[in-house]
Amino acid sequence: MGETDLIYLLVGIGLGVMGSRFRKFFHESTNSKTSGCHQTDAEEIQHLKEEFKQNELAYQMAREMSQFKAGFLARTSHELRSPLSRLIGLHQLILSDLCESPEEEREFVNQANASAHTMVKLLDEVTAVAKTEHGTNVLEICSVPLKQLLEDLYRLTHLQAANRNLHLEIVPPDPQIHILADPRRFRQALVMMLDTAITQITSGKIKVWAALSSKSETVCIWIDMPCAISCWAEAVDLLQLPPVKSKQPSETVSTSSGLTLLMIQTLLEVMQGRIEVLAVPGEKANNDTSAENLTRFQVSIPQGIPEIVEPY
Repeated sequence: MGETDLIYLLVGIGLGVMGSRFRKFFHESTNSKTSGCHQTDAEEIQHLKEEFKQNELAYQMAREMSQFKAGFLARTSHELRSPLSRLIGLHQLILSDLCESPEEEREFVNQANASAHTMVKLLDEVTAVAKTEHGTNVLEICSVPLKQLLEDLYRLTHLQAANRNLHLEIVPPDPQIHILADPRRFRQALVMMLDTAITQITSGKIKVWAALSSKSETVCIWIDMPCAISCWAEAVDLLQLPPVKSKQPSETVSTSSGLTLLMIQTLLEVMQGRIEVLAVPGEKANNDTSAENLTRFQVSIPQGIPEIVEPY
């Protein structure tokens, strides 16, 4: 073998070794990029699923609220039919002399009187919200501590929750958090929401907590309820349905969940707030409640400024 052949041999061996190392490095780099791409794709798919679920809930609530507003008159009429039908039925019993004794006749008169008061109460609630939206009732917007309002909320609802074997947890917010709202109307909206939830839930825990929004100058209040979002859905044409009959003559008739949600949204919109439904991730659901049976409402309201008390 000549000197030239030896040089060619050594150069060929060196190029072969370098080529094998380059192929190995390229293969490892490609595998790492592929695994990284797969991981990124999986994260993007999960993010898209959560975003799709959130958009689906937002669309469902927007559709419900649009239907509620479109049939407001029919919905209000349906709410008044139950106490009015009961009132007419009791009067017919009295006028037909179907009472067995004067005491029973007096009891029917008392029940008819209670039905009339219930109907007037429903009318007052709907009229007050309508006047507030129209501007007839002037709101007293001021900066109020959120902690005080949530304490009032607990005081007004914890007994009803206890009577239904429900655990009501209201996490005290930061005392420095203030909101810009009419205290009476905002308290009314929160109480209406919890009262409606309590009447529909038989077991579980209702949790309320709040924090400042990191994206805007608003305060967010979250309410977790152990029930599906379908509990708040109703038929649009309620006038086709028969009036709801009370199981007990002395039972108070309350507004339906649909009309209640509409009045809450109306009150919040007048105060520059809003209410929306959020998707609950599966890992954040309670042990006793799955994500499908957990509804999370978010109430957003403008942030207020704590009042500064100047020393004398």
